[in-house]
Amino acid sequence: MQFKAWATWLMAFFVIAAGSQVASAQAYPSKVVRLITAEPGGSYDFGARVVAQELSQVMGQQFIVENRGGVLAVLASKAAPDGYTLLVSGTNLWLQPFFHKTEYDPIRDFAPISLLNAAPNVLVVHPSLPVKTVKELIALARARPGELNYGTGNAGSASHLATEQFSAMTRISLVRVPYKGGGPAITALMGGQVQLIFATGGTVGQHMRSGRLRALGVTSLEPSALFPGLEPIAKTLPGYEAIGVVGVLAPAKTPAPIIERLNQEINRFLLKADVKERFFNSGVEAGGTTPERFAALIKSDMSSTGKLIKDTGLNHQ
Repeated sequence: MQFKAWATWLMAFFVIAAGSQVASAQAYPSKVVRLITAEPGGSYDFGARVVAQELSQVMGQQFIVENRGGVLAVLASKAAPDGYTLLVSGTNLWLQPFFHKTEYDPIRDFAPISLLNAAPNVLVVHPSLPVKTVKELIALARARPGELNYGTGNAGSASHLATEQFSAMTRISLVRVPYKGGGPAITALMGGQVQLIFATGGTVGQHMRSGRLRALGVTSLEPSALFPGLEPIAKTLPGYEAIGVVGVLAPAKTPAPIIERLNQEINRFLLKADVKERFFNSGVEAGGTTPERFAALIKSDMSSTGKLIKDTGLNHQ
């Protein structure tokens, strides 16, 4: 009898708890929601501002963007798991632990919500560099080993890894100059402090069109509709590919009904023609996923790219 009574109480507890979570999700959000992301001007910031604008319109509360630079992941991982602090990030989040000890675990401390967009990077150089093709860049770098500098944000960023993969496959020596983010790195490139960079189309597209930067190739295996007329680097360097992604995550243990509602709303607005066009014009392709598929993508990238990092010794540089 005692066991039966305990089991009945336990079942009632779970029913009440589940009902409470559903009610909480229905009432959510009841106050301002923070979207923590990287510095202004980069691909993470762009994605966060699209999310903030769209969700503010459909969910009846204000979603605001907070640019917190290098501490964004730590802040998000320590936030209350109530749906009122979200993180907009990408590759940098789950590859940072391969380079140094972090105060968060990308699997344990976060609940993926949805992928926002994916896009190849673009290899761009300062116009003063006497090269117009990938082949010419490789030849110049081989003739001047250790003399060409490239800019990146944090170690482990998509830009950093795309460059190091390029260097490893071509066996050239490039010097990394780190900056606090992608935006400052691009500013340095335009100012001539570095000679080249791998960047998202959204961050360098206008500079490519104005002639302030020269594009040499795109990092997808096939030509990309995002960059018509720009050849894949893989045409010169078979097998080369580097795709960047941006997504939305919540602190771990955020109630599943809230995760599900956010996922549904994000995926719904990603299907809108004007949102697709906005992403496309910024050099990325919109595309939502289920939380499970986003989580699988993260684990897969950690496995494959983590092996590249270890095999090439990047984590000891």
